[in-house]
Amino acid sequence: MIRTEELNKAFRHQQALRGISLSVPEGSMYALIGPNGAGKTTTIKTLLNILLPTSGRAQVLGVDSTRLSPTEFAQVGYVSEGQELPPRLTVGTYLEYLRPFYGTWDSSLERTLMSEFQLPRDRAIKDLSHGMRMKVCLTSALCYRPKLLVMDEPFSGLDPLVRDELMEILLQQAQDMTVFISSHELDEIEASTTYVGYLENGKLLFQEPMSALGARVREVRITLPEAPRPPPQTPSNWLNLTVSGNVVSFVDIGFSQDALHASANALFPGIQDMEVQPVALRSIFVSLARASRDREALK
Repeated sequence: MIRTEELNKAFRHQQALRGISLSVPEGSMYALIGPNGAGKTTTIKTLLNILLPTSGRAQVLGVDSTRLSPTEFAQVGYVSEGQELPPRLTVGTYLEYLRPFYGTWDSSLERTLMSEFQLPRDRAIKDLSHGMRMKVCLTSALCYRPKLLVMDEPFSGLDPLVRDELMEILLQQAQDMTVFISSHELDEIEASTTYVGYLENGKLLFQEPMSALGARVREVRITLPEAPRPPPQTPSNWLNLTVSGNVVSFVDIGFSQDALHASANALFPGIQDMEVQPVALRSIFVSLARASRDREALK
């Protein structure tokens, strides 16, 4: 549904995207994650032809992103944190305005979403809360049943109840869609995410199925008889190593049980106990972002 090849985007002297090559399988929910300023929004705007790439190419629905036509846009839904809506129109008038643009508009689904979101049809959009405006955005993007739904930080600034409501409706309607989402609310999207891409400083460091990512990342706690000396060097896949008393903790992003035990025993003789736990997506993100920040601090 989405494919990029060596995608680059520069703004004057700033290189925002650096050779990004990603692939979003049809039917997946692909989460693009990374720190603020990593290039997530620039990637999305380039995919949707809001921004032109400096070099490289991007395809959406099999069409070059710079040549997307109304035919393709009628199959793409877009929901963004900063999305502008016509403030003076009522919710009902806004949806009436949109209907003729989409031959696949489902009026029955519109009524269902209006009811489930408890949207006030006769209220002006300018009088809605941020959460209600995001519900209007999602409703207007779902009613024509797009093949691809692109979401840029849709949960930012929303209270937990509204996030839950948006996510519940999204999952109900996403069965026949591909979803490409950028979000910092990782706890909200982890259970439904099938692919993950991690973006940092404009570079795609990895992309892989969520199941593979979960299998290769572990949180490790090693208990020793006494406080150890910090080792001069540790495996490159051990991130954020800390020593607290006689306990050594780190995140292993290339987990192999045999390799872990071999390296740990070589660096910390006399291990009394070793705990290995799966890591949530939010904790994986924090570990990667913290390791990157620490590397930058050393430069």
